[in-house]
Amino acid sequence: MTVRMHTPNLLARTGTVAALTLVTLGGTTITPGTTGGAEAASVSAHALRVAASKRGSPYQYGAQGPDAFDCSGLTLYSFLRAGRALPRTAAAQYSRTRHVTADSRRRGDLVFFHSANGIYHVGIYAGDGRMWHAPKAGSTVRLERIWSPGVWYGRVR
Repeated sequence: MTVRMHTPNLLARTGTVAALTLVTLGGTTITPGTTGGAEAASVSAHALRVAASKRGSPYQYGAQGPDAFDCSGLTLYSFLRAGRALPRTAAAQYSRTRHVTADSRRRGDLVFFHSANGIYHVGIYAGDGRMWHAPKAGSTVRLERIWSPGVWYGRVR
């Protein structure tokens, strides 16, 4: 990975955490004055860590944490802890995100499962074709391979 620094005091100007998060999440160029992308990456990275910290928490329909979750409750909780409010349902969350292609997805983006009847499930993309999610009754929050190619991705703004 190559990181081009355009100014010697970049870390002071953009914030050490934001700049290092961008590099950690795979950014290849850091440019002064573009902290919006780094900030969004930092929020998504934080939400991803929160979701991972809930591993093993039981699924409960309608639950929004901190001890039990349904799918959209986990994403809502994780992003709220990272400083971004999301609507309650998976469909409403999809409407609130910037839609991105599978080729441009990043860790921390939301993964939406859909059918002809609409969006029915959401998780948080963890990289390598996997996501954190609260799957269904009788299960727990876990990291799992995305099992369907028919998903949409959304980036929390």
